[in-house]
Amino acid sequence: MRGFVPQPTSRALMELNERSREIFRRIVESYLATGEPVGSRNLSRILPMSLSPASIRNVMSDLEVAGLLFSPHTSAGRLPTEAGLRFFVDALLQVGDVTSEDRSRIEAEVRASGQQKNTDAMLAEASSLLSGLSRGAGVVATTKSAARLKHLEFVRLDAGRALVVLVSEDGTVENRIVDLPPGLPATALVEASNYLSARIRDRTLGELVAEVESERARAEAELDSLTARLVESGLASWGGRGDDRQLIVRGQANLLEDLRAMEDLERIRLLFEDLETKKDVIDLLARAEDGEGVRIFIGSENKLFSLSGSSLIAAPFRDASHKIVGVVGVIGPTRLNYARIVPMVDYTARVVSRLLEGR
Repeated sequence: MRGFVPQPTSRALMELNERSREIFRRIVESYLATGEPVGSRNLSRILPMSLSPASIRNVMSDLEVAGLLFSPHTSAGRLPTEAGLRFFVDALLQVGDVTSEDRSRIEAEVRASGQQKNTDAMLAEASSLLSGLSRGAGVVATTKSAARLKHLEFVRLDAGRALVVLVSEDGTVENRIVDLPPGLPATALVEASNYLSARIRDRTLGELVAEVESERARAEAELDSLTARLVESGLASWGGRGDDRQLIVRGQANLLEDLRAMEDLERIRLLFEDLETKKDVIDLLARAEDGEGVRIFIGSENKLFSLSGSSLIAAPFRDASHKIVGVVGVIGPTRLNYARIVPMVDYTARVVSRLLEGR
């Protein structure tokens, strides 16, 4: 596995003695498994060294002062803080490999959808698959303009709106509604469609936008000013200006199954709002595109999950030119099974990359 990219960890935390590390590790592992606080008496039964509950409480207090643990109630055990989870992930997490069963399923299902030559269908399948395997929400963010196009057509809906139909070389069809300039003649839509169709073959949207902008003077000579405005407004919805990325989310309902981990329904409501704020999700996933490896974002480390207390595990994938074109990942409560999901996300990203590189 390529491994994940750790965040900077305080030297003071890295210098915890062996006893403190072991107690802290057991508390976090128990929390990830059950979502419940862990008390000193239970810890004394499972620790490999012989320590009294009183000695363990002293260590837990020190870990709380260090900002790694907190007590949800006066008489309760301890839970890891977000800083504690980050320390655990960066310094103590032992990441295994994908199980043979999960590996076979990922390989078979993503490859089967990829054989249809429909990139969107393959990415949607990858998102759904990760959701099912992780019991979280599977997410994919990718650049729309990466697809090579073969057809574009404007269809008038009413006096002020038109439908733009985009067909990619891989068979993907995307429809968008755009506003029409006031007073646009009926023939302008046909002229705009013909103008772009003559230039669109085997180009991405980004390339087409660049070409149209560079040929603006010639375009205005060929088309009247209203048609030129229609061309620009239609392409701006997908091209280099503005939001040119798409987001695929599958399995949000899985996040409802673990009410204890999310603490209450209000936090779940906030998480759904997070997922619906597509720009923030895409911006966050874009951070995972930098460099190789899996990135892990925990709780308030980013503004998107500052209220809902959620984590994201994400890895980039590449196209046939070995360029990073998107990110695949899992969103869930902070007590995700990181050891299992990190290699799963990494392997899924590599399978998607192999399929895209082979096209």
